[in-house]
This record gives sequence, C-alpha cells and structure tokens, in this order.
Amino acid sequence: MKNKLITISATAITIASSALAGPMSVELEPAAAAPTKNAFENARRPISNPTLFDLAVPRTALHAIYMHHKFPSKINTTAGKLDMGGDLNLYALGFEYAINERFSIIGLKDGYVDFNPDNTFTAEEGFANIAAGVKYAFIYSPESQYAMSGSAILELPLGDEEIFQGEGDGSINLSLQSLKLVDQWQFSSSFGCQIPFDSSFSTNAWVSAHVSYELNRWFIPLLEVNYFRVLDNGDGASRYPDQAGGAVAEVAEFEGADLLNWGAANSDGADYATLALGFRSRLTGQLDLGVAYELPLTNEEDNITESRLTIDLFYTF
Repeated sequence: MKNKLITISATAITIASSALAGPMSVELEPAAAAPTKNAFENARRPISNPTLFDLAVPRTALHAIYMHHKFPSKINTTAGKLDMGGDLNLYALGFEYAINERFSIIGLKDGYVDFNPDNTFTAEEGFANIAAGVKYAFIYSPESQYAMSGSAILELPLGDEEIFQGEGDGSINLSLQSLKLVDQWQFSSSFGCQIPFDSSFSTNAWVSAHVSYELNRWFIPLLEVNYFRVLDNGDGASRYPDQAGGAVAEVAEFEGADLLNWGAANSDGADYATLALGFRSRLTGQLDLGVAYELPLTNEEDNITESRLTIDLFYTF
C-alpha cells in the first residue's frame, strides 16, 4: 500500500511539473500559402477606338461591342459641302486567346454594319472586314504593375463594298501598347500605323490614351483621347460603286479613321481627334460592362463623326 501511494505521488508530481513548464509542444503541418493575386487582374480594356486600341496585357477573352455612330449634317469635300446626316450601327465580337502570360492571338475587327445616311449616300447593311493577328508583351512586370506589348494585325478585305469594306488587297496594322497601374489608377496608351498592301489606299497613323480610376467595382470613370493622321493619301480611284457612284475616294478630304479606308486622294496630312468620357462596371470577377460617349475635337465637317456611343462587354476566362 505504501509503495502504491509513492507511485501515485510521483506521477502527480510529474504531471504538475509538466503543467508548470508550459503547454505541450505539438508539431503541425505548415499552412498552405494563399494564392497569389495576378497583379494585372483588374486591368481595364479601353472602350473607344475599339478596332485599334488594345490592352497591353495578353489574356483570354471575348469582347462584344455595340456602336451607335452619328454623322455630321454636312461634310467638306473638293466638290463643296455635301449633305450627309444619319447614323451607323455596328455589332461586333472580338476575341483573344492567351497562349501564355506574354503571347496571345487576337481578333479586333469584324461584325455587322447597319449604315443609315440621310443624304448623298445610300442606306445599306453588310459585314465589315476581318482583322486578326498576334500580340506579344516584351515588358511584363507584375512587381511594378507595368507592361508594354507589340501587335501585328492583318486586315483582310472580306467585307461588303456597300458599307465601304472589301476593296483593295488588305493591310497590316502595327502598334505598341503600354499599361501602368498605380493603386486605383490606370494609365494606358497605344500608337501605331495602318499600312495597306495596295498602294492606292491611304497609310494612316494613330495615337490613343486612357486614364481611369476605380472608385468601386460598380463605377470606374474613364477618359480617353484618340488622334488619327493620314501619312500618305490614296490614289482617289473610283471604288465602292454603290455609294455616290464610286466617287468618294476622289472627292473626300479626309479618311475614315478607325473603321474605314477610302483611299482618298485629297486626304494627305488630314487630322482627326476625339474625346471619350465613360465608365466601366465590374459586374463579376470575369465580366466588365463599358460605356463611352465620344465627340470630335477637330471640325466635325472634316470627318464623319458628330458623336459616337460605344457599349461593350468584356469577358475573361
């Protein structure tokens, strides 16, 4: 009996000593690291100049576009001021497939055009040309949230001539895009050149810039500026015979900027600039809605824009 009491007392002393020494040490498996957020995940695609102004970061996405473009009541030509007015509606679907974080295949121009001028021209409907190519981000820095990429886009004349498409031998669009994120701010830019394979069409350059600020996921106001310049005019030959008897290229004193290339003989050095105000809403983690209203900064009678409303959906996956 005495031995049992000694044993129980020794056990109690051992337990008490362990308790005073502190809690027992238990080895646990290290917790799994939290997934790293893509530094460019919230980068926002520009809205205006949609067939040329692209995002510098490659990603897999679909880009649905609706555009309502109003024409000025009169336009300047070598034949004097011509009445025009009316509008154009464009329905398009672009795409991008990212092979990796630096390289993607892109399609920036396609769609169906409903052309409704009030005067001089004829109301028509038809398909736009098809443009697709590649984009490569030669600077891709998530650490500094900066990227710069180059694109080469081939435009094929597969559209309908009734809406000023489908003529010539096509063209190549070469461009550089940049992107910088600073907290909720985004700064994007693009400049490039449209070089036709047929020397009878105009060679054009453009510069576009974007700035936006994410107040919250539902309202991301933005401002964009676009500038176009004709570097080398076309030959003015008769083309697009269903419109004004094919004389557009002969009498026009400007080009069609982001959508059209007439090969206008009197357009050399012609300038055209626009300002777009709008916003994006992040509807889900993968779907953005964009709205932009655009006005010309140059004389509206020296281009084909009185105003333009662009609405798009950008879905990444």
